[in-house]
Amino acid sequence: MRKLNCMKLGKVALMAFICLQSISCSKVPEKELLDSASIDALKRADVNLAAIPGNVVVTPTYNSTAILRNPLNGWVMYGRRDATDTYWDSEFFVPQLGTNVKAIDYASACYLRTSWRSLNPSPGVYTWRDLNSQMGKLINGVKTRGLPIAFRIVVDGRDQGENTPAFVFDAGAAYWLSNPAVPSQKTPFPQDPIFRQHYATFIEELAKDFNDPVVTSFMDAYGLGKWGEAHNVVYAAPNALTAAQIETAKEETLDWFIALYNRTFTKIPLVMNYHRLIGHPTSWGAVNANSDMLLTKAINQGYSLRHDAFAMTDYYQTWEKNFATTWKHKRPIIMEGGWITTGTHRYWIDSSNAYREGHPEDVRQGEFDRSAEAAVNMMDFRVGEVTSWFQNSFNLVQRFNAEGGYRLYPDEVSLPNTITTGEIANLSHRWKNMGWGYCPNNIPQWNYKYRVAFAILDAAGTVKKLFIDNVSDPSKWIKNNPVAYNLTTTAVDLTPGAYTWAVAIIDKTNANKPGIQLAVTGNFTNGWLKLGSLQVTPPIGQNVKLKGPNNQFVSGENGLNPMMCNRPTASTWETFTIVDAGSGKVALRSMNKYVSSENGATTGITCSKTTISDWEKFDWIVNTNGTISLRGNNGKYISSENGQAVMKCDRATIAGWETFTLN
Repeated sequence: MRKLNCMKLGKVALMAFICLQSISCSKVPEKELLDSASIDALKRADVNLAAIPGNVVVTPTYNSTAILRNPLNGWVMYGRRDATDTYWDSEFFVPQLGTNVKAIDYASACYLRTSWRSLNPSPGVYTWRDLNSQMGKLINGVKTRGLPIAFRIVVDGRDQGENTPAFVFDAGAAYWLSNPAVPSQKTPFPQDPIFRQHYATFIEELAKDFNDPVVTSFMDAYGLGKWGEAHNVVYAAPNALTAAQIETAKEETLDWFIALYNRTFTKIPLVMNYHRLIGHPTSWGAVNANSDMLLTKAINQGYSLRHDAFAMTDYYQTWEKNFATTWKHKRPIIMEGGWITTGTHRYWIDSSNAYREGHPEDVRQGEFDRSAEAAVNMMDFRVGEVTSWFQNSFNLVQRFNAEGGYRLYPDEVSLPNTITTGEIANLSHRWKNMGWGYCPNNIPQWNYKYRVAFAILDAAGTVKKLFIDNVSDPSKWIKNNPVAYNLTTTAVDLTPGAYTWAVAIIDKTNANKPGIQLAVTGNFTNGWLKLGSLQVTPPIGQNVKLKGPNNQFVSGENGLNPMMCNRPTASTWETFTIVDAGSGKVALRSMNKYVSSENGATTGITCSKTTISDWEKFDWIVNTNGTISLRGNNGKYISSENGQAVMKCDRATIAGWETFTLN
């Protein structure tokens, strides 16, 4: 496939292809068109582009450094339940840059690990709806800054005090009090019916406002145990249950939470910690025999994965690493670092012996390495840790931005730069993912809503035609494995003129608008990457018959009388040849004579002229319903007059009588 420099294309004997910013192109050599069977076979194959005669090949330029704020991808900035909305504007000094930056400018989502009580302190009171409340301001602060929020709702009272609202216990919910001297440390039993009744009501209300992918990034949809990390879960007082009863309680409780969140959060990714003691009353020890089964059940019912102790060797052990490997590129993984380097944890005692006291950058490196190993989609700017990321490990912030998650772009696209109106186009496109993660288009809440689409834009950037490749699937694009597709469009029934090809990964649930930011340096309009020019030409040389809205055919009357639209069948007088009249205009010839607008004369148009002059030139207009209209040089449109009178070219606008179908 011979590549041409864009600066030399003017020498090519074909219409010049306009190269856009940072895009190169080439002309495909003449080869036989693929037959339909071959095209179907290549609908999704790890191959090079199909050679399509007449097409040009565009090679967009990959952008390795742009911060892509894509769904379930990139950095997550953590919030604090006691913070105000101004917290999101916190700045951190970066020595490498010599200036302060906002962490939120590097993030794709904001995460709030908070208590049920902080969001629902009393029956029917939901603080996120009160914009004067502290929580309302904090949550709304994320929205006003253009990022989605994510939640973990914690109910356990042992680590952070009263996480479950008092009214739940007042209603009779059973609980365990780990320290009778601290009454606020009540931990509810999650299988208790009163607890479940109130918790379900709360989650249902939360979903009314946050079951929206524009507003919410993901739901950490379990939240039991200390810190809501899905281990050290309390089902009864210590030693009150047998081992078998514990296993039954674990599974039944997990099933209830899965059903609740799947019922309420239908559009939002749901995540759960993967832990060798998932749902178990302990946090330490050997792998529980049922952990894999319980997590697999959750995954099979729509859950994605998260782990809260990356870089904590005694938490994130071989079992967790192997589990992540099993689900790599099948379900997205979100990480939280674990060690808090600001003094809360003595990270230098980690059994890996990899972290030096006074060197938080060692922990950051450990988190990065484990994240790369697990191919995570999201890393965290955890509360208390953000300073060290920017001050000590900014290179890793940049590396994850460039290497982690998913970074999608079309490295080659083959498309025509000229087409006759009404014809189809054959396209070929190849995609690469330059990140170690994957675009989780396959999770049930997304249900393959992201697809590649090509648009034809007018001069104002408006989408005039949209072609969706429903075979394309970004969840199949894995690093070092480019994927190519072929697409045959429907008819490009546009008014002749100059347009622009563009491409995007669209969200089919959001009016087919671009939904994924591409890792490309190029010219974008409303999320569409412009690929190059497209000239739509009139159907020159075609013989057509024009049928009016009265279902009758237009007759040239052999040039002997003004034209009428009253023939039930079409013969030679009703057949017109489309002739190139220059400057994008057409002439219509029948019986060796040309149709004349007669400059809009009331006596009607005729088909009696032997040569083409201004009155014989028309603009070929394609309407949105596929019909065509003809505009004369007087700026007026030809009307069929519904077959009741001679046809005229005197209408200022297009209505029913000014439209024709081609036969």
